[in-house]
Amino acid sequence: MGTRSGIRKKTTKSAAQTVREGMKLAGELQPGDIVLLSGDLGAGKTHFTKGILKGLGAAEDAVSPSFTIVNEHRTGRVPLIHMDVYRLGDIDELYELGFEEYLTGEAVVVIEWADKFPELAELPGRVFSVDIRRRDDIDPDRREIRTRRPDGREDNKC
Repeated sequence: MGTRSGIRKKTTKSAAQTVREGMKLAGELQPGDIVLLSGDLGAGKTHFTKGILKGLGAAEDAVSPSFTIVNEHRTGRVPLIHMDVYRLGDIDELYELGFEEYLTGEAVVVIEWADKFPELAELPGRVFSVDIRRRDDIDPDRREIRTRRPDGREDNKC
């Protein structure tokens, strides 16, 4: 964990720690919140989502919706909509899939590869941006997680 230029990062050293960071964020989430996840392939976006789902008290585990685009989880204290937009060509494809129907305020919406469509950061409501970066140069299991909350604050207290 460190501070550089006012940006604070949380460092995890295992997939289990990345899951725990997602669980911590889940404690702050409420219906209607949107979590935008960015990071390279294998960075830990799905592990972080597993933590959010677990933190919301869901009975099932999160799996990457790379091919289905959307997985719905409705067993926790708040439903979770888990999306992966990697395979989409443009933002219009997302809306053609009925994206707006998931923004009803009933569920938490988690979007993997959100940085592919920067306009997602402009969605109304409480939007959390989470950037997860691999630190293979230090250790193959090390990740840096930076969270920007709806108030614009960047910190390490996911």
